[in-house]
Amino acid sequence: MNAAVRAVVRKGIYHDMEVYGIYHGYAGLIAGHIEKLELGSVGDIIHRGGTKLYTARCPEFKTVEGRKKGIEQLKKHGIEGLVVIGGDGSYMGAKKLTEEGFPCIGVPGTIDNDIPGTDLTIGFDTALNTVIDSIDKIRDTATSHERTYVIEVMGRHAGDIALWAGLAGGAETILIPEADFDMDDVITRLDRGHERGKKHSIIIVAEGVGSGVEIGKQIEEKTSFETRVSVLGHIQRGGSPTAADRVLASRLGAYAVELLIQGKGGRCVGIQSNKLVDHDILEILDHKHTIDHAMYQLSQELSI
Repeated sequence: MNAAVRAVVRKGIYHDMEVYGIYHGYAGLIAGHIEKLELGSVGDIIHRGGTKLYTARCPEFKTVEGRKKGIEQLKKHGIEGLVVIGGDGSYMGAKKLTEEGFPCIGVPGTIDNDIPGTDLTIGFDTALNTVIDSIDKIRDTATSHERTYVIEVMGRHAGDIALWAGLAGGAETILIPEADFDMDDVITRLDRGHERGKKHSIIIVAEGVGSGVEIGKQIEEKTSFETRVSVLGHIQRGGSPTAADRVLASRLGAYAVELLIQGKGGRCVGIQSNKLVDHDILEILDHKHTIDHAMYQLSQELSI
């Protein structure tokens, strides 16, 4: 997100605009945690994970009274347009503000890659590479000790991290929320590999499917294979962003400013087939993220 913040600030200043940063999301907007940002304010942040502006949930902003407080702060600082980086909740707030006369542009930021209207979201590639690096390291141990490893990754409602990381990491089985699975089938695949001389296996589980620990216990109970479980947790959410994420965030942040200059609001930006696009926020909120089932099928075919 820092790369996107940097792009918004510098693109805006390039076009002789005054740019303000709102700290702690909508909660900070209501509280008035707002300050003017200069070129130097966003120096040396493009390589840092997380966000310089911090983030926070704000149930109060879902209420009419909460939004009125936020609007008062926007008027107080002379703010005429807003760039909102985040997911569904952030987009909904941006839509509401646009309806109240403050043009907002949504920028997709989530490691889950689960926002419709864009092929990729900011943070996904970085999280993905963190997971792949962990898989590679765990596979070394799995090979040496001839063990089965279950690796639980983030993805409560979306399986993109599990699917992409599993395919890139050569996992034998990938379990995602968007596809039903049969534990007996998982066991059959493990047995088949063992019969042809395979001494270790990697199983990737998205957290939305269930507990990696419980799945590991079931595998060990139903087979004679020594099984270990690794829950990667919040390590996936940090770290220096990849080059791909830095470029994506820079392009999307700058494009959001261009739309505001054009007087547009209630839009959200994205990238499709490597081209910048924008959509109506409300239309995007009406759609659900879908997994690439062809990729999922490929992962199964390659892990026979």
